[in-house]
Amino acid sequence: MSVTLKSPPSSFLSSSLPKSRLGFANGSSSSTLLFKFNRSFPVLRASSGSSSSVDTGLSTELDAVSTFSEIVPDTVIFDDFEKFPPTAATVSSSLLLGILSLPDTIFRNAVDMALADSTCSPLDNPELRLSCFVNKALVNVGGDLAKLVPGRVSTEVDARLAYDTHGIIRRVHDLLRLYDEIAVPPERLLFKIPSTWQGIEASRLLESEGIQTHLTFVYSFAQAAAAAQAGASVIQIFVGRVRDWARSHSGDPEIEAAIQRGEDPGLALVTKAYNYIHKYGHKSKLMAAAVRNKQDIFSLLGVDYIIAPLKVLQSLKESITSPDEKYSYDRRLSPQSAARYDFTAEELTKWDQLSLASAMGPASVELLAAGLDGYVNQAKRVEELLDKIWPPPNV
Repeated sequence: MSVTLKSPPSSFLSSSLPKSRLGFANGSSSSTLLFKFNRSFPVLRASSGSSSSVDTGLSTELDAVSTFSEIVPDTVIFDDFEKFPPTAATVSSSLLLGILSLPDTIFRNAVDMALADSTCSPLDNPELRLSCFVNKALVNVGGDLAKLVPGRVSTEVDARLAYDTHGIIRRVHDLLRLYDEIAVPPERLLFKIPSTWQGIEASRLLESEGIQTHLTFVYSFAQAAAAAQAGASVIQIFVGRVRDWARSHSGDPEIEAAIQRGEDPGLALVTKAYNYIHKYGHKSKLMAAAVRNKQDIFSLLGVDYIIAPLKVLQSLKESITSPDEKYSYDRRLSPQSAARYDFTAEELTKWDQLSLASAMGPASVELLAAGLDGYVNQAKRVEELLDKIWPPPNV
């Protein structure tokens, strides 16, 4: 049996707005912006099994892999956007640090306007004042990005709230109110939350209000399954970080089981999470982050979104495919293969705080803690820089 696919995969942060190409500069490397290509899409042929191969007529490997999964460049270096035009963006402490390091960036005015905000400046408590400035800066920059990209803007929630469900919810509500003040509608927004149990609970409650969430720092199947049960719009797994941990550590049952099966533990985690989401009808979309090479991408074809380094994307873009190519591109992940995947009774549990804590092995515990530490440090650095330049001229 054969089927044809005449359109690309749905965008991670899609909207009905038209595409735009950008060419502006900034200097940060740990946030991401999404892109899609202006191109014609090839016909896909699917056998009665779970894999599909791309028909002839593609121009590059990047065209081929983009047919199966939405590709996300791991960059906020805006000069790269002419090569990889973005459709959506993430605004974060990392991005604010980049803006603050480049006074001539087009977003610097958004930060200066935040520092001049009349609701923040009168606050006597320095910590509350700085928090107010940061929220306003995030939203001002997010509002500017929303004018420049056709898709949605994902806004980072302060990692210092990672273990405070109600604190996360209050912060998201505050950010939504600020976005409303500058006329950015909720459907253009996602909120990026760490995958602690408290973060997952916050995601569940926010999604029940119609607020879309993006759960990050997922390093175990238990986290991924709990996030899917919570209804998170996007779940992000870091393939390379799991692999790196496995190379220098031992003692994590989930990782050791994958290795005993002859599988890469990072790729195995993405595959298992994808199969769980699709087999049991969860609405979540899965994003594979921290991929390190083209083979990682080929092994994940079919996952909803892949974050890839620019050097890998450039290699894919420069690799030309032809009718006599020596290999085809097979869809590794699909709803059909997910339907055949078997889960244990323990894996199908209704996850709660205790069962999640018990199921998370040392890899996910350590990697989650390291990710949170990094985000917290970035947030503190932003506050330190804002404190040094406040009040700005004419305030």
